Amino acid sequence: MKWHNPDTLLWLFALIPLLIITGLLLKRRVKLLHKMAERGLWPVMLPTLSPRRQRLKNLLRTLAIGLAILALARPQWGFNWEEVKQRGLSIIVALDTSKSMLAQDIKPNRLQQAKWGIRDLIHELNGDRIGLVAFSGDAFLQCPATIDYAAFTMMLDDVYAGIVPVGGTDLFQALEESIDAFEKIEETQSDKVIILISDGEGHGSDPLALLPRLKEEDIRVFAIGVGTKEGDLIQTSDGFVKDEQGHVVKSALNEGPLQRIATETGGFYVRSAPGDFGLERVYQQGIAELRREERESRMTKNWTERFQWFLGTAILLFVFEAAISPVKWNRSRG
Repeated sequence: MKWHNPDTLLWLFALIPLLIITGLLLKRRVKLLHKMAERGLWPVMLPTLSPRRQRLKNLLRTLAIGLAILALARPQWGFNWEEVKQRGLSIIVALDTSKSMLAQDIKPNRLQQAKWGIRDLIHELNGDRIGLVAFSGDAFLQCPATIDYAAFTMMLDDVYAGIVPVGGTDLFQALEESIDAFEKIEETQSDKVIILISDGEGHGSDPLALLPRLKEEDIRVFAIGVGTKEGDLIQTSDGFVKDEQGHVVKSALNEGPLQRIATETGGFYVRSAPGDFGLERVYQQGIAELRREERESRMTKNWTERFQWFLGTAILLFVFEAAISPVKWNRSRG
């Protein structure tokens, strides 16, 4: 047995104070009645009074709510196996982790917005492999291309500005490491995609020198420019970043190389904006239409939903609770 929404079960703990409070209120009512008259006089003064019925209604109501919560948690037991065929392509995300990505012209900073955007992208994937290259003045493969999106997300969460010890921003190294990452993937007929996320401030070799290799290996580059043209100061835990002369450094978006690399490899360039990082647009308008291959089929376990039993019982209890009168009939009437 398993629960599809196990966190919902925490609401069951709220039933304990609910049951206690309603029980105390009923007790308080009985105490007030004791002050008004002796218990032996109740059948005469209050012939319809029935504390037992009220306790029963309270219990049924609480049980019904508890069963409704269990239904929302979606209990599942019993399963069957289903063959699922995988279709997908290979994506390498090259993420700039230089100090300039700490600029706050996009709140809270460029790097955090990029990580949030990549997490949103994962929700769009369905069978596509995705890997991660972290780069600044150098580059390394943080996560090989995989369909284990949970593992990818864990590796993404570990990325921070300065994870690559060499400073600067070398787009050449980022692209070269991303190209090499495809060689670690088994041979495939699907399209290959690099998503290059950076503010474009290059300080290394000319990334355009890799255009012939990208075209030869039929790799498309989609580029996301992070930041604003006006730029912003770079604030770290040690204060603002300064150059060798002691002047405060201001980082601005440099779109030129990003635009050219994307355009000449069959991709396109998007400038990120608050509320629209651009990766969703890249996937829907570019990546979603690319060629995917049929991969090995795999067997998946489909659990059988059983919430109906809990929901049906809860509804019946609510009906019974509503049908029980809180007072008893006065037989001496008419």
